[in-house]
Amino acid sequence: MCGIIGIIAKETVAAGLIEGLRRLEYRGYDSAGIATLVDGRIERRRAEGKLANLARRLDHEPVQGAIGIGHTRWATHGLPTETNAHPIATDRVAVVHNGIIENFQALRSELTALGYVFQSDTDTEAVAILATYFLDRGLMPQEAVAQTLARLEGAFALAFLFAGERDLLIGARRGSPLAIGYGDGEMFLGSDALALAPLTRRITYLEEGDWAVVTSSEVTIFDAENRKVERPIRESAASGALIGKGNYRHFMQKEIFEQPAVIGDTINAIVNPATRTVHLPELPFALGDIERVTVIACGTSWHAALVAKYWLERTARIAVEIDIASEFRYRAPAMPRGGAAIFISQSGETADTLAALRYARGQAQRIIAIVNQPESSIAREADVILPTLAGPEIGVASTKAFTTQLAVLAGLTIAMARARGAIDYAREAELVGHLTEIPSRAAEVLNHDERLREIAQTIAEARDVLYLGRGSAFPLALEGALKLKEISYIHAEGYAAGEMKHGPIALIDESVPVIVLAPHDDLFEKTLGNVEEVMARGGRIVMISAKAGVARLADRLAYGIAVPDCDPFVAPLLYAIPVQLLAYHTAVIKGTDVDQPRNLAKSVTVE
Repeated sequence: MCGIIGIIAKETVAAGLIEGLRRLEYRGYDSAGIATLVDGRIERRRAEGKLANLARRLDHEPVQGAIGIGHTRWATHGLPTETNAHPIATDRVAVVHNGIIENFQALRSELTALGYVFQSDTDTEAVAILATYFLDRGLMPQEAVAQTLARLEGAFALAFLFAGERDLLIGARRGSPLAIGYGDGEMFLGSDALALAPLTRRITYLEEGDWAVVTSSEVTIFDAENRKVERPIRESAASGALIGKGNYRHFMQKEIFEQPAVIGDTINAIVNPATRTVHLPELPFALGDIERVTVIACGTSWHAALVAKYWLERTARIAVEIDIASEFRYRAPAMPRGGAAIFISQSGETADTLAALRYARGQAQRIIAIVNQPESSIAREADVILPTLAGPEIGVASTKAFTTQLAVLAGLTIAMARARGAIDYAREAELVGHLTEIPSRAAEVLNHDERLREIAQTIAEARDVLYLGRGSAFPLALEGALKLKEISYIHAEGYAAGEMKHGPIALIDESVPVIVLAPHDDLFEKTLGNVEEVMARGGRIVMISAKAGVARLADRLAYGIAVPDCDPFVAPLLYAIPVQLLAYHTAVIKGTDVDQPRNLAKSVTVE
């Protein structure tokens, strides 16, 4: 959530700040702003809503200055108004902030008692006024920031701009990512490498607790104990090209249609098609020695984790626990020494998941990260990185990141099963063969786009929608319901099909569409029994199954979508796509903001 950009340049920076913010839009936001120095004074331009509103304001009220900071804000404290938009400033300092200052109320009371006046409802203003307090006492900017950081509690990334300091930015991170970019007589700050990609590919990532004094010619980094430290400069792989929608109406639609290619890229990175074997990156431990696996994630990534539980337990014959990251460490679970903990995150910066990783590390777990950002915090703290090759995912509702996570987890399952002796070479080759067929089968699923658009006309009229599935289709029912809720704002719930008779069946009537995910596998007949129960109560069934599965109910269905035949092991990768398309088309019909749905952020970097 939120995005930070800072630039010290040779020329006016306003356009560069807007460009950097545009590349951070995918993180989600509800207001935006920039601040620059003009004749040593802090000048701000802020606007509610989309970045286009800020750009229009700058057209009418341009701002000069060769140093500045910018921000896209997702509201946590205070409404998304212009008054609460960042940068938050006093006459001496401007601040942009990603995260939450947990003790801001105490700081606010203390500073108010000293005569300082607060103008906004944000927690960030406590940072700006606290820094101003130290500046007013005669401290230099670097000293004022050090004193300010020592008083803050919470998770944050911060960038400071000071009145009268034409060649100075200060950045800090604690729990939220922040990167420094190196240019030729220019320097940059950004929430991630994507924001900095058009400006530089030479990047330093601040580590937990670091803060940095940045000028046009050098960077000085201090750790949490205020000791000077060196951090490596890396060559970022992020593309400098601004990501566009191409011929697609929305980023989400584009990303759904990219899935055959990115699933193929991800699979090709971990399998040898000639030998039909899985080859993971070199591991510092033996997969065969692991006796228990814990998989931890949030949101859509947690649904991928739930699919992995079915796969690992059934195919690799290993005990698996999965947990939601935001709940995991508060249970303080005992973890078996030498176990493996797998952390799944699209951004690699999810605060809850990162905190859970550090807990697992303290429990002597081997840490495996499945991330789409190999330069992220979670990736850097893991023992092993299994990257998803989805490329930048701009739509807030995850699509291609989810299916590439499934592709990696499928490969990991096969590798672990072979290492444990749960399958032999012949079965490994068989499963790898099925996995390598998925990209072409995924392209076939996309051919149902028009049919799913028709079905969406009915779904868009509903107030409530149910999704059902058994086995590894159950997590897809949860994911389908989540997608519909996220972007169409229709109430939807996913259930294990066998749970219908334990309560949810009371909801069924002719006004409730029921979307059934029913791969033609060993659980199909049981799922079919649940479908009969729904139809007997007037429920309208949308069945997603193989051709033979759809044919079993023929014209008794409200709608049927025939997914290409595939092995049950890889079915989740294919069955995810129609529920994504159904949610997408329903949201378009309802006229919602598909790529940036209300109240949601792409990367949740606060707990």
